[in-house]
Amino acid sequence: MSATATLAAKGADSGPSDEVLVELRGLKKHFPVKRGLLFERTIGQVKAVDGVSFSIRRGETFGLVGESGCGKSTIGRCLLRLEDPSAGEIRFAGEDVSKLDRAGLRGFRRRVQAVFQDPFSSLNPRMTVQEIVSEPLLVHGLPGDRAKAVRDLLDTVGLPARLADHYPHEMSGGQRQRVGIARALALKPEFLVCDEAVSALDVSIQAQIIRLLEDLRAEFGLTYLFIGHDLSVVRHICHRVAVMYLGNLVELAETDELFENPQHPYTQALLSAVPVPDPTLERARAHRVARGEVPSPMAPPPGCVFNPRCDLADAACRQTVPDLRPIASGHVAACLKAGEPSGSTGPNESGKPTKTRGG
Repeated sequence: MSATATLAAKGADSGPSDEVLVELRGLKKHFPVKRGLLFERTIGQVKAVDGVSFSIRRGETFGLVGESGCGKSTIGRCLLRLEDPSAGEIRFAGEDVSKLDRAGLRGFRRRVQAVFQDPFSSLNPRMTVQEIVSEPLLVHGLPGDRAKAVRDLLDTVGLPARLADHYPHEMSGGQRQRVGIARALALKPEFLVCDEAVSALDVSIQAQIIRLLEDLRAEFGLTYLFIGHDLSVVRHICHRVAVMYLGNLVELAETDELFENPQHPYTQALLSAVPVPDPTLERARAHRVARGEVPSPMAPPPGCVFNPRCDLADAACRQTVPDLRPIASGHVAACLKAGEPSGSTGPNESGKPTKTRGG
C-alpha cells in the first residue's frame, strides 16, 4: 500500500489546535510607483496590502479569497519573506520574521515552504525530478541518502519512483504539482503557503490534489495558508476563511458560517457569483452584484474601500473607515451595516431560504 493510500485509510483529523502559529499584525506592503529615466522619482504608492491582521492556528487550513489584485498573494509572499513588509509584523511561533537576519531566515525557511500556482513554471525545466526534489536537501546541507529521500517523498505524494529520472515536460500537470508538493515537504516544514495550488489543474485532478493536501495535513500536522479564488474548493478544504478587497480584510469567519451567513456586501457578491447546480434554486435565489469597477490601489476611496460599488453605502460609509467588528463567535466584518437585514431573501445551496444581509 502506498503512503498516500495509508494516509487515506487513516482518515483521522484531529483538527486545528488553540495554539497560534502565524500572526499578522497591521501588515502593509506598498510598492512605489516611479517615473523618469535620468532623474527617477516616486510619484505614488500601490497599496497592495494596507493594514491586515489575522492569526492562523497550528494544524489549521486558513483560506484567503478575493478578486485578482486584492493583495492575497502579496500576503503570502510577505509571509515567506519573498517580499519585505512596508510596515507591521509577521510572527511565526511567536518570533517576528520581518526582523530575521540571513542566518535566521535560513532556519525559518526550513519551517515554511510554498506550493505555487503553475506547476510547470515553478519547476526548473532543465532539472530532473530527482534534482528538483533533492535541491532543498542540498541547499540546506542535510545529510543522508538523498536518492532514498526522494523516493520516499515521491511515494508520499503518490508518484512512482521511476519518475525520478523524468523532466517536468514529460509529466502531466497533476504529476508536476505532486512533484512541487514533494519538494515543499523535503525539509519537513510546519507551514505551507498554497498560492492558487489547484487553479491551473483540471477539475478531476484538483480533487485528487485537494485530497492529498488534506491527508498530508492530517498525517504530518501541517498548517496551510490556502490562497484561492474557487470558493467551492475553499469551502471544502478550509477551516476558516478571510475575504480581502483592495488590500483590506473585510470579513473573517469559520467556513460554514461565512458561506451560510455572509455579512459584508462584497462577500455576498462573491458568493452570489457561484452558480448552484440546480436550475430551480439558481433562478429563485437572491443575487447581490458589485457594480462598477475596482478602484485603483494607488488611490483607494475614503471611508469603506467598497463604498463606490456597494448599493447600501451612505454618507457614513464614505467618511468612516470601518473596523472589523464581531458579528457572532469567531465572525467579524468590516462594515458599518453588518448584521442589519436588507429585507431580501432567497434559497441557499441546500434550498433553504436565507436572508441577504447588509454590510
